[in-house]
Amino acid sequence: MPTVRRFASLRALPLPSLSPTMQAMAWMAASGFVFAILNAFLRLISMQMDPLQVQFLRYAAGLLVMTPFIMRVGLRAYAPNGLIGQLWRGVIHTAGMVLWYMALPHLTLADTTAIGFTGPIFVMAGAVLAFGEKMVWERWVSAGIGFVGVLIVVGPKLSATGGFYDLLMLGSAPLFAASALITKALTKRDRPEVIVVWQCITISLFSLPAALLHWSWPSLGQWVFFLATGVLGSAGHYCVTRALGAADATASQSVKFLDLIWMTFLGLLIFGDQPTLSTLIGGLVIVGATTWLARRESRARRRVPVDQGRARNPVAMT
Repeated sequence: MPTVRRFASLRALPLPSLSPTMQAMAWMAASGFVFAILNAFLRLISMQMDPLQVQFLRYAAGLLVMTPFIMRVGLRAYAPNGLIGQLWRGVIHTAGMVLWYMALPHLTLADTTAIGFTGPIFVMAGAVLAFGEKMVWERWVSAGIGFVGVLIVVGPKLSATGGFYDLLMLGSAPLFAASALITKALTKRDRPEVIVVWQCITISLFSLPAALLHWSWPSLGQWVFFLATGVLGSAGHYCVTRALGAADATASQSVKFLDLIWMTFLGLLIFGDQPTLSTLIGGLVIVGATTWLARRESRARRRVPVDQGRARNPVAMT
């Protein structure tokens, strides 16, 4: 038991050498890598089963994976400080997932990710309006350049000959952004693991009716896949929750544009999706914008101690 307690206390510690903003960016980058693997698994399985059943089983598996942790410390430790916020988040996230899963089997992983990159724009705008966060110009410039990269990727596919499923995927972005903003609010009163558990509970419940309409029992291999998605999904959402709790919601959003790199690679490796020239160019634009912001944030952190020292010593300011 002492070993378990020491591990739990270490896990809760922030990354000591990073500023809160850089911690948020690191957690969000980690979540993107985990979700890239998760989405590859989900695309594979959604080609074999009804997408809405896949949605239910993915979150039910997430809840199953979390059950040993819940039972170890007791149900009371996972009781939220207010159920309404958890329910609203579940409703909104479920609606976004319905659109996302319906489109997933019909799009490449790279295009799925690129279209989802409209989400950070909604998150940043919503964070300013809902939480009064500062409009740090570097973050907005980075997000704007990253969005240009997204348009380079998806523009040819959203032309007159473009697909209905691209628009479905696009419609999920503002719903996921609203879910992220609710998560940001919930981090002020609930621990990350509590939020992740209640996400699995609410989305499983809200997804079940649609899943039952086209139910077919998974094979043994598919059950193994779903258990893997439960582990990956819970880990990814934990990283997102830590990112949103570490700093302003606007601080970490531009890092999500790196997901296109992971998704393009996995799409090529697993599905043989050949990246188009527009995908490669857009990806370079996105990486450039994200790298520039990370450097700006790092330099700003190094300037803080100097500025604080000057504030304490007015003579040094002359």
